[in-house]
Amino acid sequence: MEEKTCFLEINSTGSEKGLFYIKDGKLYDAVYSGLNGEEAAFKLLALDKASIRLNNLSDDKVVKRINISLMNLIMKSLRRKDESQKSGEDMIAPLSIVLKQQGEDVKIIYIGNRHESTLVARKDLNVTQLSDLSGKTLAVPMRYSGHNLSILQLMEENGLTGKINIVEMNPPDMASALISGALDAYYVGEPFAAQTLRSGDASLVHYVENVWKYFICNLVLVRQDFIENNPEIVQMLVQGAARSGIWAGKNPQKAARIASEYWNQPMDIVEYALTAPKKRIVYDQFAPKREEMQHMADLMVRFNQIEHNDISDLIEDSFAKAADLNGIIDIASILQPGKKMAARQGDIKPNTLQ
Repeated sequence: MEEKTCFLEINSTGSEKGLFYIKDGKLYDAVYSGLNGEEAAFKLLALDKASIRLNNLSDDKVVKRINISLMNLIMKSLRRKDESQKSGEDMIAPLSIVLKQQGEDVKIIYIGNRHESTLVARKDLNVTQLSDLSGKTLAVPMRYSGHNLSILQLMEENGLTGKINIVEMNPPDMASALISGALDAYYVGEPFAAQTLRSGDASLVHYVENVWKYFICNLVLVRQDFIENNPEIVQMLVQGAARSGIWAGKNPQKAARIASEYWNQPMDIVEYALTAPKKRIVYDQFAPKREEMQHMADLMVRFNQIEHNDISDLIEDSFAKAADLNGIIDIASILQPGKKMAARQGDIKPNTLQ
């Protein structure tokens, strides 16, 4: 829909017709069931098995009632539906295995950026190797985190099992806990390790990629029924996320400026987290792989977090593999690929989004 002025007619069985208004390739307004703007858009995005018909818009005098990007709108819509129906969620990786084994019909559709996790220790402890943390207290985000699995594996490999006191802590609280002396070390995703490295209160023990190549911190988990009923929305979400990652890798300073607002962190801290060392964070390995999740499940069994390592039907990689990564030249191009959005054959009906 690049630079196109048009309206999208949305039809779903048992529901009245809705409209999305597009001007110059940007979403301006939505109308549905007496609503307009974002609220109408949320209702339309929540429709099941909707068909979409694109029509030229002769009168381009459209009132702009939607002031967020299409991807942000989709993310907010997914978050709303998740809150009411648990349709999808960005979550810490091992927890997806727990939910699957608890009987939830869910799929991993996307892996977030890789690496970006760091083990730091109080600077005054002069920690140079893991054994220096024997008898000390180390925080991880939660029991079901890759950080916990990683430190447990390292302790096992170095004869330190049971010799480091591991506690769970909310990541935003870790820096202040370390500075106050309540913690000796913590293992976490960025930018929370960068805070104490930049302030000089912590020293680097290791970057996670030095001990676990292509480490996964977070991933996107979606309910199977949502995928079946809304494949085009899932494709747009995955493609937008993948393209934004590629753009961020090429534009770390601009990405840091955006991320700092969402993380509520100073831009210099976020930029440091994204660039020190350079090209540390991997953005292009976003397709979920069964062997990686199987390795994680095996570790979870080894450390008594789950009873068995079965991850049958947990991986859905077709959306990630279909993502179009062409033509990413600036932030505006993230949601406007140079060619038609790649979609799985048969998922999007004729006369749909072009």
